[in-house]
Amino acid sequence: MPTRVLDLNLEQFPPELPDMTGYQAALLLYRWGNVPVGQVQLPVVNGRISIPELQAAIFKPENLPLWQSMARDLHGWDGRNHSALPQVTVAVCTRDRPEDMRRCLDAFMQLPDDGQEYLVIDNCPSSDATEQIVKSYGERVRYVRENRPGLNIARNRALAEAQHEIIAFNDDDAVPDPGWLRALRSNFADPEVLCVTGLTMPLELETAAQELFEQYSPFGRGFKRLVYQGSPEMALAAGRVGAGANMALRRAVVALVGGFDEALDAGTLTRSGGDTEMFARILLHGYQIIYDPMALSWHRHRRTWEALQHTAYGYGVGIFAFWTSLLLRERFLGVLTAAWWYGWHYQLPQLGRALLRRPNSLPLALAWAELRGCLVGVPNYLLARRRLTREAA
Repeated sequence: MPTRVLDLNLEQFPPELPDMTGYQAALLLYRWGNVPVGQVQLPVVNGRISIPELQAAIFKPENLPLWQSMARDLHGWDGRNHSALPQVTVAVCTRDRPEDMRRCLDAFMQLPDDGQEYLVIDNCPSSDATEQIVKSYGERVRYVRENRPGLNIARNRALAEAQHEIIAFNDDDAVPDPGWLRALRSNFADPEVLCVTGLTMPLELETAAQELFEQYSPFGRGFKRLVYQGSPEMALAAGRVGAGANMALRRAVVALVGGFDEALDAGTLTRSGGDTEMFARILLHGYQIIYDPMALSWHRHRRTWEALQHTAYGYGVGIFAFWTSLLLRERFLGVLTAAWWYGWHYQLPQLGRALLRRPNSLPLALAWAELRGCLVGVPNYLLARRRLTREAA
């Protein structure tokens, strides 16, 4: 049975929640004001959740994000520098997902107007469906067709086409919260910050595949704002800082550390890894990345078991592909240690737990799909690079 996803404002705590008949559990994101401060998952019994149980799960002494947010609200303290903030281009890279694209653009229209532009990069489409949807929004959204397939190719096109200093990327299958863009933008007052990521929650958990994805590879990185100082050590842990579904970059990143590696991510043989490789390179060059949970977006996870297996395989390919990219392009030998640690301390134990069917382990097919991807990550990256070289020639 599915899990209901709810958004709860604690300042307007309801006497009861909506009827949830047909759901086995509920995942609740809760906020104080507009600030996300935590999440909790509780069972649904006879279509209801126990309000006392919910309150006990939320108002715990150790729930620091909640108490800190309440204290800031009480004293009227923001702590952010909102002066002289750069203007933003909001970019979506898409390929043959017109329904998702319309939902995403509808959400953009609900964002406060701070002078941002909206840009859609249509990556090697098979029809004009996306173009027609974008045209229905008139001059509010700019359409650009990029015929070379590859998500990182589309991202680089967005960096080149953007009219403003900051480019905020939102996936076509994600719906930004109304405060998303202002939260991202507010972190760019410091010129040392090259990238900001945000909190990404599941838009729905209606299928077993979506629930398993949220267990296996959630996009959320917690409810505390974090500043990652650039260093080689931090670059090895770049996966912690966020996800490309919800990130913003200075356009100057191209001149300072280089653009996205076009041999990586969806639409290429490497399938993923393009966002994490960029995070790692920013940190390796000594710049800052900020994770801010106030920049909230809601992501529609893959709905079918086949799509989930495809995603797991792609993640396996992508992680070893982006390590190969850092090794060849940046001469960063630290990735050799990271690859050994990942395989020995994470990948093999995960497969072993799946084989033994230990509690809370992944299904064997999913663990095996990721491992198969890891095994071809290096050669697939080399082939993808060779293909790019031939195309350039």
